[in-house]
Amino acid sequence: MLWPSLLDPRLHGADDLCAVSADGVRVRFLDGRELLCGSSGLWNANLGYGNEAIAQACADALRDASYLSVFRYENVYARRAAQALIEAAGADHYGRVVFSTSGGAANDLVMKLARHYHALRGEGARKLVVGLRDSYHGLTFGGFALTGENLGQAVYGVDQRLVRHVSPNSVDEIAQLAAQQGGRIAAVVVEPVLGSGAVPLTPEYVATLLELRDRYGFLLVADEVATGFGRTGDFFASQRWPAPPDLLITSKGLTNGTQAAAAVLLPSALAEPFDAAGDVFVHGETQAGTPVTCAAILATVEEMRRLDAVASARRLSGVLDERLAELVDAEPLVSGTTGIGCFRSIRLRTPGGEPLPQAEVPGVVAAIREAGAIVHPSVGGVQILPALVYTDDEVTELLDCVRAGVAAHARQAEVV
Repeated sequence: MLWPSLLDPRLHGADDLCAVSADGVRVRFLDGRELLCGSSGLWNANLGYGNEAIAQACADALRDASYLSVFRYENVYARRAAQALIEAAGADHYGRVVFSTSGGAANDLVMKLARHYHALRGEGARKLVVGLRDSYHGLTFGGFALTGENLGQAVYGVDQRLVRHVSPNSVDEIAQLAAQQGGRIAAVVVEPVLGSGAVPLTPEYVATLLELRDRYGFLLVADEVATGFGRTGDFFASQRWPAPPDLLITSKGLTNGTQAAAAVLLPSALAEPFDAAGDVFVHGETQAGTPVTCAAILATVEEMRRLDAVASARRLSGVLDERLAELVDAEPLVSGTTGIGCFRSIRLRTPGGEPLPQAEVPGVVAAIREAGAIVHPSVGGVQILPALVYTDDEVTELLDCVRAGVAAHARQAEVV
């Protein structure tokens, strides 16, 4: 019997949580209901479900090449996908791509790459990797160690001895850590918008990270697993930074959610120590960079351009600004919102005015689902990440479902 991820064991086997198909921005379930998807799958189906061009590209690659790897070999699909990603992110800065299979695995890859890079340059003491509190970088052992949200790392024996966490947007904390440990820091890894709570990094904080990077010599990594592919109103959120990061991680929207895929982009200069020493970077994944994966990447990039998805994201962001402001004004149980672009969090409070306890959030999510929309938990509320192909009416429908679900949960809490 299926053991689903991060689901209360009491809900395993429930037909109303078992999806059977999806199309556009709606998902059908085994109990017969069709719900509006308010989270783009898991932040990944940015262009909606069932995109024909991406499906056809995957089918063609499976027929023409089946399986080819980038493990001690190359394949033309991977070469083309790497070039497309470099062009999308900025060929004036990026020059190399390493493929992976998930955001968590890509974070593992980055931690290894940063330490190996410094070792080749005679700075083997640089082993520390710094992340932010309340961040999310996956649940593989490396990414789990870097994740700044307490999700049971101690229970699983996750080794965090070479990881440090600082508060997001606290200039003083990161500056103090850099002053104390600058010569030991291999990399600082940040999400441009923290996935837990949809908290954007402030311009002041980004500027500080860039300045400290230049002063102390660590690598700055933008984990754009969730923020990439138009989600925040740019192809990549870090493209708005005053200077680019040293490495960029992308996943989720990379294949519009159709394949287990991730990629790490870096300047050619970061590969030079490996090339000069003839040293092999020890990382490989069986399903990374396969023809079907890379065909999906290529088709997704092309569809992003054909649909002008980044411009759509910016337009939808303005609609969300208006609708969310209306929701805050009209609904006493909504205390505020955070986030940017099509990456938002709705913060809730109890009828007594206190912040909604995290233990009550699953009940709110269930009530919103009953009202007709799929959302996921956030910090003291829910996340909404509409697909970039949403209409204005679908934005209104989503927020109507949120409001109805919040009210229904409050009524249920009063009864209990």
